[in-house]
Amino acid sequence: QVQLVESGGGLVQAGGSLRLSCAASGNIYSINTMGWYRQAPGKQRELVASITSGGSTNYAGSVKGRFTISRDNAKNTVYLQMNSLKPEDTAVYYCNAIIQPSWPQYEMDYWGKGTLVTVSS
Repeated sequence: QVQLVESGGGLVQAGGSLRLSCAASGNIYSINTMGWYRQAPGKQRELVASITSGGSTNYAGSVKGRFTISRDNAKNTVYLQMNSLKPEDTAVYYCNAIIQPSWPQYEMDYWGKGTLVTVSS
């Protein structure tokens, strides 16, 4: 089985920084795109940022210039550096990865359990 385990969430004051990590483990042949989503109370889950295996990135407009996504392919890990945090960034952050568990299985969509980020004003 494949597991995604997030870490790094917590409580921070507005203007502060946090770094989220997500490590993929288990039966992994290859990892395609990795990303971070978030879901605030009463709202739908939304894409925050994603990064392809080749390093191309995509950001939600609300976080562009403040958040940076990166990955370490050797460690099957994706990171989200969050700077200049705002109260509206408060949400549960979920790691997502498109993974091919083995050859010749199809790629599958995997999710972590989420980590809570709370930004106080």
